[in-house]
This record gives sequence, structure tokens and C-alpha cells, in this order.
Amino acid sequence: MKPGAGSSHAERCLAMTPAGPAWPRLRVLWSLWSLLAVLLSPWRLGAVEDNQECTWQVVLNQFETIGKNHGSDRFVDQEPLNTVNSLFGLLVDSPIDPNEKYMGFPYYLKINYSCRGEASEALVRKGHLMGLKPVVLVTFQSPVNINHWKLEHLQIQMEAAPFRSKEQCNAEAVCVMNWYVPMPIKNGSVVMHVDVSSNGLGPFIPNKRFQININGFLKRQQDHKLKFTVGNELFNLLPQHFVNVSSRPLWYTVGQTPVLILGGIPEEKSVLLTDTSFKDFFLVELSIDSCWVGSFYCPQASFTATIFDAIATESTLFIRQNQLVYYFTGTYSILHQSDHGSESWVRVLANECIKKLCPVYFHDNGSEYIIALTAGKHEGYLHFGTITDGHVSFKMLPEQQSVCEGIQVVICSITWATYIADDYHLLLLVEVEDNGTRKYFQLVSYDIITDKLAILYTIPEFIPDARGLEFLMILGTESYTNFSMVPKGMSYNPYNNLLFIWGNFLLQSYNNENFIYLADFPKELSIKYLVNSFHGDTAIVTETEEIWYLLEGSYRVYKLFPSKGWEVYISLQMMQQSSLYAPNETMVTLFYQERNLYQLVYLVNSQQGRLVKRLVPVEHLLMYQQLSNRYFLQQQGSHLTLSFTNLCPFTVMHLRDLPNPQIYTRQERYRAKPPRVLEPSGFHTENSLAIYQGLIYYLLWLHSQYDKPYADPVHDSTWRWWENKKQDQDYYFYLASNWQSAGNVHVEMDNYEKIYDLNAEYELPERIFLDKGSSYRFSIFLTVRGHSFKSQPELGNSFQLQSQVDLGVVLADPSCTETVVKQKVLTNRNSVLFWVMLRDKSFCLNQGVSGLHLMKTSMLVKVVGSAGYCFQNTIQGPRIQGNLMMSVFIGCPPGKRLAFDITYTLEYNRLQNKHYFNCVHMDPEMPCFLFRDIFYPFFLIQDLVTGDSRSFQGSYVLKVVGGGPSLDTIREYSEEEIYRFNSPLDNTDSLIWTTRNTTTTTDSVFNIMSYQSLGIEWLCLENSPCHDTVPHSIFAPEFFFKVLVSNRGVDKSTYCDYQLIFLLHIHGLPLSAKRAFSILIVSTSVFLSLVFLYIIICLLLPLMMKGCNILRWKVNNILTTDFYYTHSSSSGVGSSTSGTRPSVSSRISSKVVENKAETEKIMKQTLT
Repeated sequence: MKPGAGSSHAERCLAMTPAGPAWPRLRVLWSLWSLLAVLLSPWRLGAVEDNQECTWQVVLNQFETIGKNHGSDRFVDQEPLNTVNSLFGLLVDSPIDPNEKYMGFPYYLKINYSCRGEASEALVRKGHLMGLKPVVLVTFQSPVNINHWKLEHLQIQMEAAPFRSKEQCNAEAVCVMNWYVPMPIKNGSVVMHVDVSSNGLGPFIPNKRFQININGFLKRQQDHKLKFTVGNELFNLLPQHFVNVSSRPLWYTVGQTPVLILGGIPEEKSVLLTDTSFKDFFLVELSIDSCWVGSFYCPQASFTATIFDAIATESTLFIRQNQLVYYFTGTYSILHQSDHGSESWVRVLANECIKKLCPVYFHDNGSEYIIALTAGKHEGYLHFGTITDGHVSFKMLPEQQSVCEGIQVVICSITWATYIADDYHLLLLVEVEDNGTRKYFQLVSYDIITDKLAILYTIPEFIPDARGLEFLMILGTESYTNFSMVPKGMSYNPYNNLLFIWGNFLLQSYNNENFIYLADFPKELSIKYLVNSFHGDTAIVTETEEIWYLLEGSYRVYKLFPSKGWEVYISLQMMQQSSLYAPNETMVTLFYQERNLYQLVYLVNSQQGRLVKRLVPVEHLLMYQQLSNRYFLQQQGSHLTLSFTNLCPFTVMHLRDLPNPQIYTRQERYRAKPPRVLEPSGFHTENSLAIYQGLIYYLLWLHSQYDKPYADPVHDSTWRWWENKKQDQDYYFYLASNWQSAGNVHVEMDNYEKIYDLNAEYELPERIFLDKGSSYRFSIFLTVRGHSFKSQPELGNSFQLQSQVDLGVVLADPSCTETVVKQKVLTNRNSVLFWVMLRDKSFCLNQGVSGLHLMKTSMLVKVVGSAGYCFQNTIQGPRIQGNLMMSVFIGCPPGKRLAFDITYTLEYNRLQNKHYFNCVHMDPEMPCFLFRDIFYPFFLIQDLVTGDSRSFQGSYVLKVVGGGPSLDTIREYSEEEIYRFNSPLDNTDSLIWTTRNTTTTTDSVFNIMSYQSLGIEWLCLENSPCHDTVPHSIFAPEFFFKVLVSNRGVDKSTYCDYQLIFLLHIHGLPLSAKRAFSILIVSTSVFLSLVFLYIIICLLLPLMMKGCNILRWKVNNILTTDFYYTHSSSSGVGSSTSGTRPSVSSRISSKVVENKAETEKIMKQTLT
């Protein structure tokens, strides 16, 4: 590591030689202390290292590369694949519905493990034979654009499936194998954490976390090769890019950024780009125009190709080169409603002179932000950038006047700016020049909503004299040194409201007005940048590349590098021949990841340079440093022994009585196992893996669709999947047991479920959510070091035993939260037990939508006197104890919703109305209700995280906001129509419904309902849209009402603004009097006409029959007579010409005579 101004020889000495006194006796003591430091760390050097010899390995593979031993793919493709659906059609006699659509994901995770000194192939085979199966937990990061995507914290736990390599193998069973699991994708999430753990069988392998992020800055070419869209990849890391180059900060939106970018390479328009937090990385030369323009309002003393500022957001990268600002939006189809990917770098603020970009670490209200500070003609202004759904826009602030004019000075310059999203405020560090001779700095607040400026604090011109104290409260009465205060930047933590102002000093404040000077940081140094974990830790990098550390809640600043602890740690690493350290190294950047501090370091060893990411062992360094300052020689017999003083006030610290986490963390989790393959070896095939992928896709699809307004009878998103198949579960198991399942796979329905009963771990969760008046309780058990108890007299001459180990709780917002701590002394165990309760005060926020507009705050629990002195040895190494920080979000927790309880509503309405009539054409998803019946609606509060579904007991307002006589004709009502159709104050005869409840809103505009309401009576008055509905068939008219139910402003029991919109099908609507009378007249007329016609027909029918018979007789008579004469004449001619057929003619003549006689007889009978 490069310490700064020293020579290269000094660097090597600093890195390799333990620092210590020069005289021999203390040198021996130093050696003894170093050896004892090794002995005091047996967990790390012995057992811990033995446990950590094996480690998980995970790579990303496409379906085409499954079974190949080498190679990995980048996460580029984002669309689901329609390649697995055909396989599900073959699964007859299985619980799978072949009519459903099953899709697949583009990638799989290939998993194996390796141990030090052993071949990976043999280890994996051994683990498989011992029953080892990796368990993979994929955590999807919640999206930024909460206005487009549902805010949720989702996990899916999967079991990996064994798969044999497809490469050549001489063994009968298996040569090389791996485990595979589908890599799922979720809309709105481009950052995913993959935790791999063991199922408890086989060798012990510690859990390991991987980052699997989608890279939207790569595109696949026609030859299927990947190419960067932001520039050209360079394959050579040259030493001049990093050696003797100052480190620079890594800026990004915390927790949301899939691709990180780091500039600062001298005289190159190149950046380091990574999608794995620098586990691997790329050197990319950016394709920007590099048009350096100087002018009278933007003077440039020199021009360079170096990328000075680089900031990464969820889908957009920003860079500054000289005074120019560019951005590039990646291609993320699962984030944006349409493809917003940039084709080239876009230059913004073209007419501005930008001197600095300032990051905004947290997103808010569905957007991310960035700040550009100007110079030249717009000095005193800034440009506030907003990134929403891939679109970038900038706005110059302040709107009315510059900052200089707002604070009433002539010359000023904005040095730094940070954005506080919860208050819509900008904090500005402003340098003021007074009469061209005196310069000082002020902290200025700017309200974006009101466009108002306010001076919060004037920074002293000189550094205070702390007189040996660790910290000093600046009141204006203290003495000062001759060192000028030179502020350079600010850092703000929105969780604990802690603001740092840094330069050649370090100031901190919790209210932006009263500041504390941290005197441990030497005034001779100057801070280059701060790195905040936002979980209670802060790292400091100076201009000379020194690293300092601050544990929030304390005032002591610790020097990590260079230090005695660092020298000891380096010596131990060299003894183990670690590849992460070298004699000559240069720090590139310092950043936090998952609460751990990491360095990106360029190592030079044997003329070979490489870039590595390594953990900064903060706990080890603090522990070694403590040992170096707290040792003494003790005479024992004839020899001296080396002893150490442990300043930690306790020996054991345990958290107890932790509640089940999901109700507070709001973490939803699904569990899925691969289908069972009917093969003796148990190895999966490509088809079974594809089916596994389709099952996981369908499971997540059911999760995304579980947002219907009508509540299911069973509150579970997977219930409908197996609703009609559960009764046949034994049959499917019988087929699988006899190896008769189709496709040689068996899908077990119980293997795809949602988990509601996660157990608490032995640590505080990273974050919790508190609703109105809710509380979080736990206890802390401490075993006291030595005998630290004392008795204190109380009233009545009794004594109360008290411990001298104290527990402190620091609340970031005591006006909104409160805490209660109770203590119990356990004398027989030399321990003390603290009960801690954190509770919301119930009046800090207004109601909001589930998961939105939450208030960020935190709780810090600290054992007094433990900061920097107490450590716990874990399987991952030592960690700091006695300082617990937990982020708290106050408001309506995510994962809660209001649903229409159709099951109980039908039951209760049937009971109250003594009957229930459904529609003629029944819809099981939307039952009908009869118009003339009183309607009693009931609703459920469904918790999607815990599975709880309970009746909504609060108050609500019900409005009809739309409707139509059919589903196709439903229209939305205007605000004026909603008032007329729902308000009891309406006097235009437009009400759709009414209720006998007398409770109304404060302005008496709408009725307030509750679960105890007397029901709804349908009116459909004359001017309402459901009045006089025309029936479309012989059945009574029906109408579809679009109903809005909301508890906003009327329910004081929760912070949740529940809003539910659902369709209500009402049938049996009455007709209007006019239309009913018209229909009656028409119906009566038609009926009377039919009756009259019937009577007429009955009276005239005999006469008409007689007339018809006479007419028929006459017609027949005429026809018979004509036939007779015609036949007679033809017979005479025939007889004269031929005498062969006389018998035929005679028969015909006789027949005619007979017919004529019969006809005459009938006519006579008719006439008589």
C-alpha cells in the first residue's frame, strides 16, 4: 500500500518491517507480544482456518453450457425463454396442469466447492455420496421505481440438483459432476444476492454470499460474442494506471447498483467496470468525444483525458471529464417500461462549467439523484439531476436567486452538496470570500419545495484546541489553535441523522446545528474522502493514503493503516504466503460491502502487477492494536511473564428472546426443490433441469399475480396451483414409487411452498419495519468481567444490587420513537440481563401506501465502555461486540393489503337476508348480489409475509367510482359524479346507495363504514347511472359497480393507507316507473291482441273449415271431370289403332266412376 509522500524504500519497510522501539529489551518484548498475538488468535489461525479450507464456488451458465467443466457466462439476457413448455405437455398423470404456460430463465448457477490441497472433482463426488446438497437462497433487491413495480423484499430458497459432466469420461458412473440450480429473474430487480449453504450432510463448508447482477452495458453480437456498449474493453492493466496514483472514492446508489464504475486513471479516458463488486472487473476505454471547451466563463488551465468523477446508479452511469458531464443508460428490459438503453454517451449541461459531481447515496420516491456543482458564470448555483425509469433530467437550483444572494454575500462558492430526501432539503457547504482577504465556510440549507435558503452553521476558521480530550463540543467559548479549518466535503447518514464535515478535521452533528469536534484525528492530516457503511461504521482515507476508522456512537478515531496492528497482521499473512499481499502495493479505492470494509489494491510482485479485492481486517487490527498498548511484565517466580489488560467490560454477550423475524423484516420467502428423477444414480438430465426451471418460473409468476381484490378461501399464493390436485397426491406418489411417472420425473406438490415461520437468528436484523404503535422487544445477556456489582441503598433501609456494566440506547429520532430498558442482576452467574423494547410513539407520520413514504431512523444499542475493546470470535473471524445498530423504518410495512372477503360476505349476507340468489349465469370468481337485499361487505387485512389474514376492524370510506351494465361498458366517474353518487349531502337524486349509519367524515361529505355497519341499501335514484337500466334479456337488469374502499383519514389505528378497488356485480335492478309502465302497456297490448286473435280464431274456425272443404270439393270435382273427359277421348283413339290394351282402359274408366260416386257421397254428407 502506498502511504503517500514517502519513498518506495519507505513503503517497503512500512509494509514488511514491524514498527517498534530500537533498544534490545523492548524489541524482545515486541517479539514476545507478536508471538502472543498469534497465540491469542487460535480461532483464526487454527480452527477457523480449518473450517474455512473449503469454500463454495459459483459460476453462471447458459442452458447450452450445462455439463461443461469450464467457462462461465455474463448476466446479459433478461427475457424468459419459451423452451420448456413442450416438456410439461409430456407430464401426464402428474399434478402439472398442461394448459398453463411454463417459461424458463436464461441462466443456471453451477455450484461446486474446493478445499485447500485437494482436487475439486474428487471432493464434489465425495460430498455427493455423503448426501451433500447445496441450498441456494436468492434475494431480489427491491426496485427503485416503486411507482411502476411493487415494493417487496422477496427471497426464494432452492435445492441444487446433481448433474454429470457431458465431457468424455472413462469411469462407469461419474468422473466430474456439479450441482445446478436455476437462476431466477424478477421484474424490477437487477441486483441479486446468492447465499450458498450446506444441507447439513457431508463436509462442513461455511456459508458464502455471491453477487449476481445483470449487466445492461453489454450486448450480444451476431456471432453471440459480448461487447461493451459504453466503449472498448482493454486487456492490459499497465502499472502506470495504478502505481503512485492517488486512490479515489467509489460512488453509487447504495444497494441498487448492478454495475460499478471507477475512474481516476491518469491521462486515459478509461474506467474500471464491474458487475460483481470487483470480484472480477474490466478495463474499458469510453467512447466519448472528449471535446474540451474552454471559454471566458469556464477557464481551463489544463486539459486531461482523465475521468475525474464517476457515479453509478441503478441503470445509468455518470462521468465528468474536465468540465463536461456525460451519462449512459444501460439496456434493462426488466426495469423500464420500454427499451431506454443509450446507443452512445449523452452529454448534458453542455453550456455549463461543471467543477464537481456529488453523489446521492439513496433513492427516494421512485427516483435516484445526482448533484452537479457549477463554476464560472453560474457560480453559486447547482444542477439537481433526477433519474426516473431510465430518463435523466437536470434542474438548476436555487430557482429565484443564487446561493450567494440568498445568504447575502458577494462572492461564494459551493464546495459540496448532499441531499436529504426525507425533508426535501439540500445541505450546502459554501465557501464565502469576504472582501477578498478573509475566507470562511458556512453550512447552508436549501428547501427544494419552498425555494428558501437558511444558514445553519458557520464553521470556525481555526481548529479548536481539545486540550487532550477525545472530543470537544463547539460552543464558541473554546480556545483555538493556529491551524486553519479547511472543509472539503460532507457525509450524511439518513438513518441516524449523523452529518460529518471533513477536511483537515472531523466534525459531527446529529441536528446540523450543534457540532462535536473529534480530536483523535490529527490536524496535520487532510481527509480525502469518507466511506460510510450506513450501519454504524465509517472509514476515512487521507491525502497520504492513511486509513482511519470510526465506530458511530463513540468519539474515538482509530488508525488502521499504517499501525502496529497492521504490521503484525501483514507479518502473519506473509507467514501463510497469502496471495493478497505484496511488498509493493497501491490502494485504488476503499468501499463497504455487506458491512465489511474492502480494498481494491494493485499489487506488484516480481515485476508482475495485478488488481485484487481484499478484506480490510478491521477487527484484527483493533484487537492487535489494543494488545500493543495494554501489556505489562509480571514477575512469576524467577522469570517474567507477559500479561495483557482486557478493557472489555464483559466476557460473554448473547441476544435472547428475539421475535420471529418476518413480521418485522417483511422478508417473503419461497421454497422449491428439484423434481425427483426416476434414475438409480439420482443424477438429473437436461429435461429434468428444464422442468425445474419451469416450476420455479411458475411459482414466481403465481407470486406476482397474487394481488386479486377478491380474497381466496386460503391465503396463500400457491393454493390455486394445487387446488384441484391435492386429493390425488397419493396416486402420484404411487406412480413415482413404482417408477411409472411420465417423463421419468415426479413433481412433489409439497416442495413448492411459501415459508411463513422462519426462526430468529442470534443477532439483530439489519432492518425492521414498525407500524403505528408497534414495538420490537429483545433481551441482552452479559457475563460481567470480574466482579462489577455494587449495592445501593434505597428507601426502607433495603439495598438494591446493581451492575456497573451499563447499557445505553441511542435513538436517532427520540421524538418519534421511545425505548424502555429493564435490568436484572443475576448474581449467581455473575451476569446481568437487560430487556429492551423499542416502540413507535404513534404520531410521527401520516397514512401512506404499503411500503411507501417510510421514515428512516435507527436504534443504537451499546455497552458502555465496549467500543473498540470487545470482540467475539466467530467462524468468519472476530467481530466487534457491544455496539449494535439496527435500521428502523416507520410507516406502513410492505406486504400488507386490503382484500374483499367474499367468502364471509356471502355467508353473512345469506344469514341476514334469509336467502341468497346468484345470477343466472354464475361466475365463481365474482358472485352476484341481489339489488333488494341489504348488502353487508366485509374485508380482510392480508399479510403477504407472515400469512396472517384477519378481519379488517377499522373504519373506512366506501365509494362507487365507476360502473356499467356490462364489463365492456364500465367507465370511470369524475370527481363531481363521485360526490353526487355517494355523498349523503347530495340533493340531485343521484345517490347509488345509502346506509343507516350516521357517522360521516369531518366535512360530512361521505359516510364512514366499519365491520359493525348496518349494511348498504341500493337506491339507484333517478339521476344515477344505474337508474333505468335496460335489460338485455328476459332476466332482470344487472349492473357492475366499481367500488373504492379506503381507510385514509378515518382509521387512526395504523399508518397504512389501505385502498382497494373491486367490481361488485348486482342483479335484479328495478326498472323506472316510466319504463315499467311502458313495458306494461306494451305487454298488455300484446297480450290482449293475442287473446282477441285467439277468440276470433275460435269463433270463425268452423266456418272457415266448411268453406275450405267446399273449396277443396269444387277443386277436386273440376280436376276429376277434366281428367275423365281427357281420358275418354284418348281411350277411343287408342282402341282404333291398337287392340292390345283394352283391359287397362276399362279398369281406368271404372276407377274414375267409382271416385266420382264417392265424391258425390261425401259432398252430400257435408251439406247435410
